[in-house]
Amino acid sequence: MTLMAGNTPLALVTGGAHRLGRAFALALARQGYAVALHYHASSGEAQATAAEIRDLGVPAFPLQADLTRPEEIERLFIEIDNLLADTSFNILVNSAALMPRGDARTLTAADFDAAIALNLRAPFLCAQQAARRMPPGGLIVNITDIGAAKAWTGFPAYAVSKAGLESLTKILARALAPDIRVNAIAPGLVLPSEDMPAADWERLVSRLPAKRPADPDEVASALEFLIKNEYITGQTIAIDGGYSLI
Repeated sequence: MTLMAGNTPLALVTGGAHRLGRAFALALARQGYAVALHYHASSGEAQATAAEIRDLGVPAFPLQADLTRPEEIERLFIEIDNLLADTSFNILVNSAALMPRGDARTLTAADFDAAIALNLRAPFLCAQQAARRMPPGGLIVNITDIGAAKAWTGFPAYAVSKAGLESLTKILARALAPDIRVNAIAPGLVLPSEDMPAADWERLVSRLPAKRPADPDEVASALEFLIKNEYITGQTIAIDGGYSLI
């Protein structure tokens, strides 16, 4: 399967089927990129998002992989190679993430390792693979979290993984310069998790200076900014409604 849209450049979004990943995928489509839409278990949502992207006039390719398995990351990028006959691979957005709730006293090693594998190791391995394929001018964007700078005792593995991802962003920006830029976007409160009580979500939102959660498109607009401004690398852009101030 190859791209058939006049050398339309290709972007890969991990976790692109739903939530923020979907917003990033649609933002890229609006910018004229064909989208390789990675998903793990959300096949139906991936197909629905792909249909939305195609309605915008660009190709979309749902690609399944378990990013906690290095061999599946390699397979994913072999599938990317099959899409590159007539185009270039310009953008990687590492958005897939896992947020296990748990206390630092009792969180299991399996839950800790799963979060690190998906939230930190997978972006590193995907960046390695992407760097081998991207032409000069390529862009890698890691989706971190404003919680990377917070001591979230209820989500220790997640907070550690996102803090590590911000450090990795800087390391990759230096290592891959000048050909490839690497930046991060750190959202604040955007969408509640499925297991969060509504009252808890409203309490968190009420503390924000902005007094509302972000719209996913507001977060995705930071990606559009990073595409346009080619002098930014190694930076983390916070889109948090003032969460970092409290």
